[in-house]
Amino acid sequence: MISDLQFIVTLARHGNLSAAARALDVTPPAATKRLAQLEKRLGVRLVNRTTRSLSLTSEGETYVRHATRILTDIRDMEDIISSSRRPRGLLRINATLGFGRTTIAPLVSDFAKLHPEVEVQMEVTDRPVDLVESGFDLAIRFGALPDKRLNARRILSNRRFLCASPLYLERHGTPSALADLVHHKCIIHRQNDDAYGIWRFTHHDHSEVVKVHGLLSSNDGDIVLGWALEGHGILIRSEWDLAKYLESGRLRVVLPDFTLPSADLYVYYPSQRNLAARTRAFIDFLVAHFGGATDVQQNIS
Repeated sequence: MISDLQFIVTLARHGNLSAAARALDVTPPAATKRLAQLEKRLGVRLVNRTTRSLSLTSEGETYVRHATRILTDIRDMEDIISSSRRPRGLLRINATLGFGRTTIAPLVSDFAKLHPEVEVQMEVTDRPVDLVESGFDLAIRFGALPDKRLNARRILSNRRFLCASPLYLERHGTPSALADLVHHKCIIHRQNDDAYGIWRFTHHDHSEVVKVHGLLSSNDGDIVLGWALEGHGILIRSEWDLAKYLESGRLRVVLPDFTLPSADLYVYYPSQRNLAARTRAFIDFLVAHFGGATDVQQNIS
């Protein structure tokens, strides 16, 4: 029974039988046969299949939702009753694409060396995921709590600034007021469902909104940062990304008296009384690592 739950959850996560078969270390024909047997036993179709992909039926979505919860409960029960309380078992982590690849993945490597009994599955995604429905133990994300069903722990304070390269400022001038931004080339980082080109500021306890324009935009933070370094315009980035460029002088902060919403780094996890030892250990590991991170020391006045 448990193996059936694990099978269908893995199938739903990967979206096709071949990928699920690889994850389960079985052949595609064996995975196909197992799905057929499960559907026959239940008397319903769980997935709609095409030659390249599959989608869950409404019955399949119900099965996966309950299966995910049951498997999570079993994992938590085993961890709670474990006499050793050593971190062990499967830990599923979600993180943003760029930050997950460059920063979190190396930390997972270090954590795995310390806790060899923990199996880690890490997925990086552009958009936030539903931790409860997707069965992740935790997610590392910049920004505010996306779901009231989750707990959050801030692991890094991370302010955001307007910045531009000296080359751009020499050619186009330095804005002295927010209204000046409409006359500048602005590089737009498209994130999730944020309104396009709408920048929000706080100044002397008052909120101000500016609609900016620019010829360059991307949903990738590294791409827009590269464009700013090459002198294409003014950009909003966090101090985590800017620190070394501000220190070297390759970028300069503009309009420092206007405050942008922060991009603090949080670790999110489903609300529950007893965190699994592996989850708690990884959260503590992140806090210990980022606790040593320092804020940008660049003089931005």
